[in-house]
Amino acid sequence: MLRPLGDRVVLKAETEEEKTVGGIVLASNVKEKPTTGKVIAVGEGRTLDNGEKLTPAVKEGDRVLFDKYAGNEVEYDGEKYLVVHEKDLVAVID
Repeated sequence: MLRPLGDRVVLKAETEEEKTVGGIVLASNVKEKPTTGKVIAVGEGRTLDNGEKLTPAVKEGDRVLFDKYAGNEVEYDGEKYLVVHEKDLVAVID
């Protein structure tokens, strides 16, 4: 599995199939980029100037809201993931 470094977080973006009123399914490239995802892996945290580690505020399994154009998409083992900095996470969804 991917092991993020520093304050990075690996997410599996959640996508919903969207239908129009007439029942037509929209292609994924027509829809907006998803902004929610499930945390798959978390780095060990950001290193502060004094050498201390700032532990991440999220953990594996959390559902999160993230900035629309944040991170880098990567493909690993046939699955697509998004790697973002913790600062790009907006909220944890309960």
